[in-house]
Amino acid sequence: MTSIKEFQNLMHRLYFLRDSKRGVKTTIEWLKEEVDELYEAIRNDDKRGISEEFADVLAWLVSLANVLDVDLQEATLKKYAGNCPKCNSAPCKCPLK
Repeated sequence: MTSIKEFQNLMHRLYFLRDSKRGVKTTIEWLKEEVDELYEAIRNDDKRGISEEFADVLAWLVSLANVLDVDLQEATLKKYAGNCPKCNSAPCKCPLK
């Protein structure tokens, strides 16, 4: 796999039927749960857990995009076309928050 599009296609082949039956609301809830698990792994400095939870967060994010019929690669490249979308600089020069 070498692109966001290829990963999104893989997730579509593996999970779209289940995800579409689950629906947007429940898919978002799963995504939120995975983000919480990532947060816990980071808090606990669990290197293996961090890696696994990043993968889970990405998979659920892509699944949500599939349910909503969003091409993540297209959306990402459109918004982040080489510069920060807010300050239009590379690297970003936005003030830290």
